Parts: sequence; C-alpha cells; structure tokens
Amino acid sequence: MARAKRSGRRSGKPDTRSEILSAARTLFAAEGFESVSMRRIASEAGVDPSLIHHYFGSKDDLFMASIELPVDPGVEIEAALKGNDIEGAGARLMRAFAAIWDGPHHDKMIAAVRTMLSKPGMTLGMKHIFQHRIVTTIERTLGDQIDHVNLRANFVATQIFGLVVVRYVLELEPLTSMTVDELAETIGPTVDRYLTMPVEHLER
Repeated sequence: MARAKRSGRRSGKPDTRSEILSAARTLFAAEGFESVSMRRIASEAGVDPSLIHHYFGSKDDLFMASIELPVDPGVEIEAALKGNDIEGAGARLMRAFAAIWDGPHHDKMIAAVRTMLSKPGMTLGMKHIFQHRIVTTIERTLGDQIDHVNLRANFVATQIFGLVVVRYVLELEPLTSMTVDELAETIGPTVDRYLTMPVEHLER
C-alpha cells in the first residue's frame, strides 16, 4: 500500500532557507521590522517557525540576512569601544565604521543601503540597524562610563548616518577621497564631544 502524502507545513529542505529569506524581505519591505513577527514570516514561507530559528537564530539575524548586509556594524562598534577608556573613543569608532565601508564588502554594503533608502518599507529597516545595532551597542558598551547614554548615542548616530550618505551614497568630494585615518582624526573629536559634553539642559 502506498503511503499517504504528509500534509501541513514543510520541514527543512534545500530551498527552505531561501524561501524564508524571500518571505522576510517581502514582509520587512512592506511593513517594517517591528510589525512583522517570526511566526508571520514562517506562515508566509509555509514552514514551521522552528526552522527560522534553526537557519537564522534570532529575528535580528534574519533581518540582517534578508537585507544581505555582509557585516554586522554592531559587532564592529562593540569591538572598537569595549575594554577601552572613553578618551579617544570617537576616533576609534569612526575608524572602525569607515573600515567596514571601505573594506572588501563595500559594494554589497552600498547596495543594501541604497535599497533601504529607496523603498519606504525598508526605511524602517534602516531605522532598525541604527537603533538596535548602533545606538543600542553604544549604550551597552559605554553605559557605565557616561551619563545620558541614549541621548549621546543618538547624537553619534547622526554623525555615522551623515558619513554613510555623504561619503558612500552621494560620494561628495573631498570627503570621499579621504583616508580612514583622516576621517577618524577629523570626525573623531566631534564624536568625542557628543560623548562627553554637558547635556543636562537637554534632559526631558
């Protein structure tokens, strides 16, 4: 007697990962990171939710994979700041961040950012990267050294975002032709000011 075909959600198979990524990209682009649940993505892909955790781990990791960002900026930022004094943090931060963009994954990084900036839904993805991979990493790494860390981290994020847009998307000179060390030496002191200047008058 022939066995009956199994019904229900699919188990893992060679193209399961790509199907999950496709569903995630569609939903993230249409509704943004915060509004889409792992269960919703699994339903769209027609797979069991456990397979998302199997292939990608967390929702953050799935998002990073879905936008094909080859480097996690949070990891690089934490490495630049962790275990060091606050003095000179701005230069270290800018050197690490610029090195990501000037590195071997330059083209993929630019393509991902252009995609996020050109699609309204994916703009929320850009917000997620800056909020959860940059701002939160700065807060977690420097929170025991500075006050008003969330406010300061947001100030730093404005500098990073401006650098990405002006140097790598708009490619404005002479900023585009500056070396990573020149960027760090020039922009670093501004970042240091954001991290150390008195901000009590801005407290809400």
